[in-house]
Amino acid sequence: MGNCCVTPNKAAAKKEKKPRKGKKPNPFELEYNRSPGRHGGAPKLTVLKEPTGEDIRAHYALGAELGRGEFGVTYSCAHLATGEQLACKSISKHKLRTVVDIEDVRREVDIMRHLPEHPNVVRLRDTYEDDHDVHLVMELCAGGELFDRIVARGHYTERAAAEVTKTIVEVVQMCHREGVMHRDLKPENFLFANSKENSALKAIDFGLSVFFTPGERFTEIVGSPYYMAPEVLRRNYGPEVDVWSAGVIVYILLCGVPPFWADTEQGVAQAIIRSVLDFRRDPWPRVSDNAKDLVKRMLNPDPKKRLTAQEVLDHPWLQNAKKAPDVSLGESVRARLQQFSVMNKLKKRALRVVAEHLSVEEVAGMKEMFQKMDVNNHGKITFDELKVGLHKIGHQLPDADVQILMEAADVDGNGTLDYTEFVAISVHIQKIGNDEHLRKAFAYFDLNKSGYIEIEELRTTLSDDLGPNPEEVIHAIIRDVDSDKDGRISFDEFAAMMKAGTDWRKASRQYSRERFNKISSRLMKDGSLGTKR
Repeated sequence: MGNCCVTPNKAAAKKEKKPRKGKKPNPFELEYNRSPGRHGGAPKLTVLKEPTGEDIRAHYALGAELGRGEFGVTYSCAHLATGEQLACKSISKHKLRTVVDIEDVRREVDIMRHLPEHPNVVRLRDTYEDDHDVHLVMELCAGGELFDRIVARGHYTERAAAEVTKTIVEVVQMCHREGVMHRDLKPENFLFANSKENSALKAIDFGLSVFFTPGERFTEIVGSPYYMAPEVLRRNYGPEVDVWSAGVIVYILLCGVPPFWADTEQGVAQAIIRSVLDFRRDPWPRVSDNAKDLVKRMLNPDPKKRLTAQEVLDHPWLQNAKKAPDVSLGESVRARLQQFSVMNKLKKRALRVVAEHLSVEEVAGMKEMFQKMDVNNHGKITFDELKVGLHKIGHQLPDADVQILMEAADVDGNGTLDYTEFVAISVHIQKIGNDEHLRKAFAYFDLNKSGYIEIEELRTTLSDDLGPNPEEVIHAIIRDVDSDKDGRISFDEFAAMMKAGTDWRKASRQYSRERFNKISSRLMKDGSLGTKR
């Protein structure tokens, strides 16, 4: 993907104007690569530069759904000629709404093709693109998530944590050697290849990764809050952020909780900036000095003093990984890891409800809204119709802002919006900060519609994710989320949980960027961020 060249259509090119000083950034500047449609139809979006082919079903049989994200669905699939079992990530082109979304997909493919074959990185086998979807065929990792495997073992030791750490940092080292910064290292992005005890652990998601050159600095705030390095919040960072994220994973592996924790996103950000590590709580007194020393060096808030990936691998704790203490870190660590894992799954389940359930309603609502605004029934909406229509549904935007939206979504440059172009505006408008998305997700768990999520409802809705100690996990979730301690979760408590250090970015990258920019700006104003160290 990267900085791909794009060719605007002629009509759009005619309208191109020199940017006015102070003009607001256009949230829907869709500089898509488009090629002529079939039979003289509308131009079609082209995402990949050199796909393997167009018709995936000529070579692969798609099977059961394995997972679902913002842009598409991952399926099991089988190669028709050999029967090999693989995974296919199918990305809906209708959901790639901005140039940023498209560049992310392109870059993910470019990076996976660029990286050399490595035993701990999932391989991209083939890519296909048709009129509706982009299909990425990859190795199938059927062995489950990192934390789930640890919990299932029943006996978890420092030696096991050292072996996992070595694998993760070897992936980081290889990426950095190849000029790739991962930017989203977290336990959920590591899966086991299969269920065997000696199964390889593989990095699976390069969706936020970027190419970098030595000395190059980045400013975009991306990643998952728990794992963000302080210089990401300062918007001035390089590949050292991957070592920080790996250090956070090591800390969690050794004690079961993240090192920087708070009830709000701003609190998490402040904790990261303070970078104070707690080595007092159980089981840290039983953890070796070598392990604690490595964690401190990986989580040094000054990126210039932080260890490189190679220096981490040269550290005595990893050089002698097979000699690390083989004594259990205690049941409390395993239980906390399980709780942390299930909490993430609870949030993911909630976001999946938003993606699955709301998309149907929203699309239906958009269609109805389009028909109401299209007063002449021409199948097109003019500027005046859009302005009046937005006003009627409660969005009293200035003419200049309506014009920005209009120009941005008017891909074919004809001065009106067809239904597809209108959908882009609707999605943006509906993302302007109400709680309806969260309320739909809350309703999924609130089975008896009492206005609260109760223990039995958690037991039912999370039955597949609770593992060997379900009651312990359920009560731990209630304990963490139930701030007023009445034994159940209200909507406000649920919303606070979803917004506190979550991976909410996955629901909207633009939302995350704006939200964390606001947070970091607030921290800068109150002096928490200070200056770059």
